[in-house]
Amino acid sequence: MAMQEETILVHGVIVEGHRVSSGPSKEYPYGSLERQKPFFKAGGLDLDHFFSGTLNISIAPLQFELVRPAYTFRQIAWTDLHPPEDFSFSPCRVEFHGKSHEGYIYYPHPRPRSAISRTLH
Repeated sequence: MAMQEETILVHGVIVEGHRVSSGPSKEYPYGSLERQKPFFKAGGLDLDHFFSGTLNISIAPLQFELVRPAYTFRQIAWTDLHPPEDFSFSPCRVEFHGKSHEGYIYYPHPRPRSAISRTLH
């Protein structure tokens, strides 16, 4: 994966997430990323050589905005538990204890309230 020339350094702290990406959870009987990866691969983003999980990094008090994602996938129907979702990705590098790790920012787009309401009922 080639990093883009424009690099922004942001300090953050790892925080607990929803715990659904890497394995079964209360919300899903499977890891969500394992279900999503074939859709991303079909669209040109092969994540097979990455761990199927995420790091949730707080950059507070800063706010995150993904302006020009490298990949965007629309209406991915990866589960029958809720309506299809949109996802975006951009390459990133995480530096921790002197080691650099390349990966992607994984951004599931927020669902409209009407979709969330249908999911919960």
